[in-house]
Amino acid sequence: MAERPGRVPVLIGIAVALAVVVVVLGAYTRLVDAGLGCPDWPGCYGMILVPETADEIARAEAAFPDTPVEAAKAWPEMIHRYAAAGLGLVILVLLVLAIKDGLPWRLPAGIAALVILQGAFGAWTVTLKLWPQVVTAHLLGGFATLALLWLWGLSLRRPSWQVDPSLASLAVATLVVVVIQVALGGWLTANYAALACPDFPTCHGAWIPDMDFAAGFDVFQDVGPNYLGGLMSSDARVAIHFVHRLGAVAVLLVAGALAIRLGRTPLGWSLGAVLVVQLALGIANVVFALPLAVAVLHNAGAALLLLVVISVTHSVHRSTGGQ
Repeated sequence: MAERPGRVPVLIGIAVALAVVVVVLGAYTRLVDAGLGCPDWPGCYGMILVPETADEIARAEAAFPDTPVEAAKAWPEMIHRYAAAGLGLVILVLLVLAIKDGLPWRLPAGIAALVILQGAFGAWTVTLKLWPQVVTAHLLGGFATLALLWLWGLSLRRPSWQVDPSLASLAVATLVVVVIQVALGGWLTANYAALACPDFPTCHGAWIPDMDFAAGFDVFQDVGPNYLGGLMSSDARVAIHFVHRLGAVAVLLVAGALAIRLGRTPLGWSLGAVLVVQLALGIANVVFALPLAVAVLHNAGAALLLLVVISVTHSVHRSTGGQ
């Protein structure tokens, strides 16, 4: 493989780090109920910064009389927006450099388009008052941006690991299961169902609790007035939570099998370690009633698990002769 221009891989590394920060900040913002900390977009009460002086607060509340200023919630939302804007700028610079340096441009162009779409979803998250469909899509877009940046960085590196080509199907299956579980996690958090089952391993003392799957997974629901806190019934939220637990079992079985097959290799150890930690964090969320630090780490763990699985899948692809 020919040497690649050094500045692009370095910038990709910076973009990946920024994408992780954006994903974690997004999780933190949701978990502290700050998704509507600013009632408008892209500013906050029509300002670049969060209004804090008496005069700024008076003007802000005059312009938005139905949403009193809560700086403690507005700042997480705005810091998340600043980080996302910084990530978008780095990605646009990367696209320009890729074209200038004669590197393949379709992947960076796709990432740039995705970031622009993410900006739109960020605006809709506010204007549609945390509509679960938009919140989930916005979360998935953040994970997809991170994943594609990671994949781009891997494609510019010399092959680091050789993986048995016979693991191709298992690696792809693991990737599919992890992506589905991330989507289920997004739907769970968008509908405030993280504590719908307050006990573990049972749910409300039952192995199969009362559930309303039709309501829990109604992705065609109309836009409501405000989804802060969620609008679903208890049985609907239990259905979401229960399916997310089943997804965790599927991830454990499939990703665990892949980790075992990878053996005592860097990728095998990494996948096994991240899988165990992520499952422990998920259980801790229930047992300790969703501590903020644990919940944020659980989101970060999902991102890390996805990146490890992408690394395995990419290595298998290269081992089978792909580029």
